[in-house]
Amino acid sequence: MSQQQRMPWIVGVSGASGTPFAAAVLRGLLAAGESVDLVVSRASRLTLLDETGISYRDAHWREDLAAWLARGADGKPETFDVDLSGVRHWAAGDLAAGPSSGSYPAKGMLIVPASTACVAGVALGLSKDLLQRAASVTLKERRKLVVAVRETPLSGQTLKQLVALDEAGAVVLPASPGFYAGATHIQDLVDFVAGRVLDAAGVPHQLYRRWEGELGGGSPG
Repeated sequence: MSQQQRMPWIVGVSGASGTPFAAAVLRGLLAAGESVDLVVSRASRLTLLDETGISYRDAHWREDLAAWLARGADGKPETFDVDLSGVRHWAAGDLAAGPSSGSYPAKGMLIVPASTACVAGVALGLSKDLLQRAASVTLKERRKLVVAVRETPLSGQTLKQLVALDEAGAVVLPASPGFYAGATHIQDLVDFVAGRVLDAAGVPHQLYRRWEGELGGGSPG
């Protein structure tokens, strides 16, 4: 009997601020038993270094990713314990990588966070790196693409590009935390956004308290 084919979610991390959102999404996918193909753009590595002090290196991606995902949104190290056995790393400049082809099996792609430059590249089909190419493939293959844009304010040109992505079938999901779930820590706000990304992908999680129609239900008391 042949082994069941691996069907990962492709996760692209672009250069926008918001690396804790990406970490929370990755932890949520792995906790749900999902496989992950990870593409960390060159620009996002600068953001990651600035926001966390962690250098993400292709040759040492596993130890760098472990340090990143173990870190809480408040900056505290070793907050989370994560099993990375379901993760496969692809270098951002590797345009011959698996996710660059429509014949490569994947459930879809989540771009978290998505910078305006990334939004433009995907909307215009530029495919200047593996992240953009994988997103273009996801759209052409009619797979789920969730774009968690993290920028404010948004220019008219970016708004047009987001509309173009919506019309192409992507889910445009601004990284906007909700407060009705009773957040008391920064991690709660980060997890809310990550949970909404996973909701859009159809991946089960318990990252935030859902609205149940009761006013004041999220009050910490």
